[in-house]
Amino acid sequence: MSEQSSAAAPAAGGATLATSIAAREHAPRKSRNTVWGRFRRHKLAMVGLITLLIFCITAALAPWLAPHDPNFVDIRNIKQAPTSDHWLGTDSAGRDVLSRLIYGARISMSVGVVAVSIAACIGILIGLVSGYAGGRLDSLLMRFTELVMTFPTFFAVVIMVALVGPNVFNVMFVIGIFGWTGIARLVRGQALSLREMDYVLAAHALGAPDRRILLAHVLPGVAPHVMVAATLGLASAILTEAALSFLGLGVQIPTASWGNMLFAAQSLDVLEHQWWLWIPPGLAISIAVLAANFVGDGLRDAVDPRMQVG
Repeated sequence: MSEQSSAAAPAAGGATLATSIAAREHAPRKSRNTVWGRFRRHKLAMVGLITLLIFCITAALAPWLAPHDPNFVDIRNIKQAPTSDHWLGTDSAGRDVLSRLIYGARISMSVGVVAVSIAACIGILIGLVSGYAGGRLDSLLMRFTELVMTFPTFFAVVIMVALVGPNVFNVMFVIGIFGWTGIARLVRGQALSLREMDYVLAAHALGAPDRRILLAHVLPGVAPHVMVAATLGLASAILTEAALSFLGLGVQIPTASWGNMLFAAQSLDVLEHQWWLWIPPGLAISIAVLAANFVGDGLRDAVDPRMQVG
């Protein structure tokens, strides 16, 4: 009996060791199949995320990072080329371009974030109610969504901003109320699928109120897809704000934004001889939009269930 016990002990120890080794080998693979693990493997998405974080930190620390007051007018240094005192030169009013570029990040990024948040809230509400309720309410809400989608979005935004007045808060609001349709249709499609899941049907059979089912069971299922759409919408909102400001319908001078910096630099003489007035804000807009698109692509790949295999 003792010989059998002594023989079984090494076997048990070997089995335990093999189990622990297998668990260690499985752990990295499991971590690689999480959403964050798949997102980290997307190199361009990580570059985009770091870039957006740099823009956000720069915007938050603008009073400490800007070398000059962005609205200080110095008529002695009008359209001065870059120097050691003004690294990106000065504009037509003698204001420091670098300082205005840094403060412009505050406006452009905040407009993008707030506008996308407004659009996401409207889209999630309409999409959840439409997809979960179904029937006539679903048909009514989707016809309304399609009606809004038929308007040329940019021209509708231009008309609304012209009516309510061009300032940063109106720009945020108008971009938000015209940018929710894609999110609503996306959320509706996911809600239609999720409401047929067993755990949702079980919650309904147990008498859970519809509000609790929507918030506790359906909303978490659509949240990753909304994050992807919102990230891609951030790029669109930044571009729309820049276009409105370029047309003189967005953020008004002297408040600095990347769009109105381009608006102030649209003459032929500036384009040919004062590159520092239009290249920096143009690059900032391009980099921010590309970074947001890279992050959106990375999130889309990370939340795709087909990417969990392997």
